[in-house]
Amino acid sequence: MAHKILPAGALLAAALPFVGNAAELDISITNLTHGNHFTPVLIAAHGADMHLFQSGEMATAALQKMAEGGAIDELVTLVEGAGGVTVQNPAAGLMAAGSSVSGVMMDSGSQTHLSVVAMVLPTNDAFIGLDSWPIPTEPGTYTLYLNAYDAGTEANDEIINGAGAPGQPGIPAAPGGDGGSNGTGVADGSTNDKVHIHPGVLGDTDPNGGASDLDSRIHRWLNPVARVVVTVK
Repeated sequence: MAHKILPAGALLAAALPFVGNAAELDISITNLTHGNHFTPVLIAAHGADMHLFQSGEMATAALQKMAEGGAIDELVTLVEGAGGVTVQNPAAGLMAAGSSVSGVMMDSGSQTHLSVVAMVLPTNDAFIGLDSWPIPTEPGTYTLYLNAYDAGTEANDEIINGAGAPGQPGIPAAPGGDGGSNGTGVADGSTNDKVHIHPGVLGDTDPNGGASDLDSRIHRWLNPVARVVVTVK
């Protein structure tokens, strides 16, 4: 049985037999972007009341740390402190564009919901997000397509300067070695400081100047940006 859900912003399908006993999960993740990397991925199984993020709500400090610098440690602490189960960094590093990791096994135990997050590089505070998806009880394979979200914690200036800690404007790095330098910064007049669908990057084609350090021919994307396949045993 296969269920395809497009996009990830509308994750629930009434026909799916959600939530119940413990399940063994076999998970795969694919980076669907043209030229962006994902930082170490966090997969979390948890209760219905927990969220790693919520669209339309302010980002937590733990989410900000992940979205701006790729660090998942504080989110792991939150999940495991509440009795949840995590799989951390299943790709053993960054996930390049077009790459996949498969065969990720997770015993969800008594947990009923699944979440997935990872920062998108190079960006200021974009991340892939699956928010508290009810784990089906019926064995089968379920395919989900994930959007990129903006944490709303930092202006999207598109300047690569090694920053990554909360409160430090800028982008940590372009892992593909395809970023520019000496950008003046993209004027971002957005006043949306809550988690929202990421508008994408602007970029330019000047590697040694211009407004952006991102290459519009490489780093721009359209949602969805990731595919997650969950096989319930």
